[in-house]
Amino acid sequence: MTTDPLDRIAAALERMAPAPLTAPDFDAVDAFVWHVSPDRLEPVATVSRVDMSLLVGIDRARDTLLENTRQFARGLPANNALLWGARGMGKSSLVKAVHAAVQAGGLPLKIVELQREDLPSVGRLLNLLRGSDARFLLFCDDLSFGHDDEHYKSLKAVLDGGIEGRPENVLFYATSNRRHLMPRDMIENERSTAINPSEAVEEKVSLSDRFGLWLGFHPCDQDAYLSMIRGYCDAYGVEIDDDTLRAEAIEWQATRGARSGRVAWQFFTDLAGRRGVRV
Repeated sequence: MTTDPLDRIAAALERMAPAPLTAPDFDAVDAFVWHVSPDRLEPVATVSRVDMSLLVGIDRARDTLLENTRQFARGLPANNALLWGARGMGKSSLVKAVHAAVQAGGLPLKIVELQREDLPSVGRLLNLLRGSDARFLLFCDDLSFGHDDEHYKSLKAVLDGGIEGRPENVLFYATSNRRHLMPRDMIENERSTAINPSEAVEEKVSLSDRFGLWLGFHPCDQDAYLSMIRGYCDAYGVEIDDDTLRAEAIEWQATRGARSGRVAWQFFTDLAGRRGVRV
């Protein structure tokens, strides 16, 4: 008995088609990472983060982001947030610490990490989250766009949502070293080569304007740098006198040619290891 060629083709296509995407058990854990090929939300049992009390020198950004996140977790209006500025000053650490603080306050909130290179799939992710009763903080770390990078168009689905709108239960937080999410030379090149410079730049630069909340992070001074290290030492029980800490920390900073929260943590990690303290 022969089979109709169209039936065989239909059966082959059905076998090749990916299985329908099913939502994970959102009650099992509070953090997920979005992956593609195939699409899936991978549960994260333990989130890598530091306690909010250890984030020094970013009080205003901390308080603003915390209140905005609490509003969202309570079902109230809240803004998408762009945390931009100096490297290593706690932007991504603050997002994760805020998520933990909101949960500790009794407000249920999930966090989903989205990689920049997976932005074209964000529509499928939003459709999956839209069908849940939970509230989600969608987080993209180190977000930026280069020359001929069209991924920024996918981001508009998160910020504007098209005719369907952004899901009411999803809020988007991103970190970036760039205020306008793209290199300055790229912006200047658009202005110098386009027939209508203002229109050429507007579409890309205005992307950051779609974030209702901008939080700037700036390089820390020496006192803040030393305060960060002292806070780590006190929190993890590393005993060291102030004069020794100051001398060693400044020498470490000089070898790195930079001073930031990340450099402070790296020095503390070395110090704790030398003192035989586990962190």
